[in-house]
Amino acid sequence: MVHVLSSRILLRPTDPERSRAFYGQQLGLAVYREFGTGPERGTVYFLGGGFLEVSGRAQTPPDPAVRLWMQVPDAAAAHEELVEAGVGIVRPPVKEPWGLVEMWIADPDGTPIVLVEVPGDHPLRYRPGI
Repeated sequence: MVHVLSSRILLRPTDPERSRAFYGQQLGLAVYREFGTGPERGTVYFLGGGFLEVSGRAQTPPDPAVRLWMQVPDAAAAHEELVEAGVGIVRPPVKEPWGLVEMWIADPDGTPIVLVEVPGDHPLRYRPGI
C-alpha cells in the first residue's frame, strides 16, 4: 500500500508568465511556495485540499482530457468576481440535473476548469452517522 503524504496537479504551460498571472492574479489563488528562477520557475498554489504547480514550459497546450475541478462556496459570486477580473467565462453558473451548480472557464492554454458549488441539500454534503 502506498502511503501518500501530499499531492499536487502539475501544469506545464506554453507561456508560464501568462499562466502565473491567470492563476495568481485573475483567479487569486494563494501561493504555497515558489522555486527556481527565471520565466520557467515553479509556483505552487493552494488549491483547496491540494496544490496546483505551474512550472516549466510545454511546446503544446495540455491534452483536452485534462481538467481542473474546483469547489467554491458560491458560484454566482465567483462568476461576478471572475468577470470583474477579466476572466473569460466559457459557461455561466447552471444548476445541473445532478444538483450541482457548475460554471466553466479555461486557463490561458485552454485547460478546462469547472467551478462547482455544492448546494446545502445535495447528497455530497450528507455524512451518514455524523
